[in-house]
Amino acid sequence: MPYFVYLIVNEDKSKKRFSYVGYTGDIKKRLNLHNLGKGAKFTRGKKWKLVYYERYDSKSDAMKNEYRLKKDYKLRKKLINNK
Repeated sequence: MPYFVYLIVNEDKSKKRFSYVGYTGDIKKRLNLHNLGKGAKFTRGKKWKLVYYERYDSKSDAMKNEYRLKKDYKLRKKLINNK
């Protein structure tokens, strides 16, 4: 089963722009849960747009790279600006 590390940003451009990094086995389903308010607590109450994802063959590789992307703010900013 493939796993994905994803980066989403809130769609409301009038407010401060927030981003969120996570991993999942089904990107479409996970993004839908975030937008329905049933995702991570941080993402509730906002509308989200997928800006980046990577595919991995193992869950452990996805989790390692999710952690790396969560800690690397410069890389996140670069990925958001390249969308």
